Amino acid sequence: MSGTRRPPRGRRPRPKAAKGESYVGRRFEVEVGPVAHGGHFVARVRIEDASRVVFVRHALPGEQVVVEITEGTAGDRFWRGDAVSVVSAAADRVVPPCPYAGPGLCGGCDLQHVSLSGQRDLKATVLREQLVRLGGLDASDPLLTGLVVEAVPGDVDGLRWRTRQRYVAAPGGGRGMRKYRSHEVIPVADCLIAAVDAREPAPGTVVERVDVGGVEHTFEVAADGFWQVHPGAPEALVSAVLAALSPAPGDSALDLYAGVGLFSAYLADRVGPFGQVVAVEGDRTASALTASNVPAAEAIAGDVGTVLADLGERSFDLVVLDPPREGARRAVVEAVVARTPRKIAYVACDPAALARDVAIFAEHGYRLRSLRAFDLFPMTHHVEGVVLLEKTGL
Repeated sequence: MSGTRRPPRGRRPRPKAAKGESYVGRRFEVEVGPVAHGGHFVARVRIEDASRVVFVRHALPGEQVVVEITEGTAGDRFWRGDAVSVVSAAADRVVPPCPYAGPGLCGGCDLQHVSLSGQRDLKATVLREQLVRLGGLDASDPLLTGLVVEAVPGDVDGLRWRTRQRYVAAPGGGRGMRKYRSHEVIPVADCLIAAVDAREPAPGTVVERVDVGGVEHTFEVAADGFWQVHPGAPEALVSAVLAALSPAPGDSALDLYAGVGLFSAYLADRVGPFGQVVAVEGDRTASALTASNVPAAEAIAGDVGTVLADLGERSFDLVVLDPPREGARRAVVEAVVARTPRKIAYVACDPAALARDVAIFAEHGYRLRSLRAFDLFPMTHHVEGVVLLEKTGL
């Protein structure tokens, strides 16, 4: 729950030099292949004696669709495109509930054309694939074959879950959302994934309440700072982390990328007055709020890697890692394993970053012992993972 993370948004293209003839606007009928990380599906377009990979949005595996190229020139390694018509539909295809979802429209939701169960199956597929390809896991590992993406408390139909929403000014007045990988704005009268009372980021602070197993904590959060936007997310993530770590009285726990102290609060409850919790957060405002939200924890503001170096040889029984989208990366992972923790709970918002870090932990003898995934962002490709890593032989 790092204070430096932000709700996911569609990436905008970087300017690039043209590499020959443009294929933008050209249409091809293709058979859609597997899902890829990022909300796309892989297809191939044949042009004369060559073929080109196209990452297609608004499609599903196994479908026959007409794809319109949205980015791509003759010299590019791959193209991007939208499925603008469906020749043969997959069983999980549905009519998007939102009128602004679809080719050339709002870029906020990748998967509104997919049933909710189908969305979760796709997210599980991506997480498995990344952990095999980048994390070095065996595809037959029961942790992967048995993986399901879980709904979180309060989720019914994947709509009206977003407690905070940011709009942009629409042409001619009103509010809107941007197209995918574009600055162009689509007027939006009502965003269906936004809660009816969703607030827009503003100065000041707000109070969030979290109840896990009948234990309630309140957290003061900067109104423009990070807090999970699905109301069921904090309960789901804290429950998963506590189940993975099994903290006991007297344990020492290190909470990295601690945000405003969500995990620290519940860890402090479990380790008790003879244990210790150290919460490290790069955002100074969030760290200051941790100090007031969780008086029992030692709140340290600063870059996680730098703070870990400053902690010297101080060891910890338990570690929680909840890094930003790019992951913890090698320097932080190696600084963590140097403290020989008994258990590490890693909360990940990006499957590829998680997999790369899992591979680094494996180099140091820490293996994946449990894996759960949560649908914190229905109608989008984003998925949250919670894994337990333990030292081999302990």
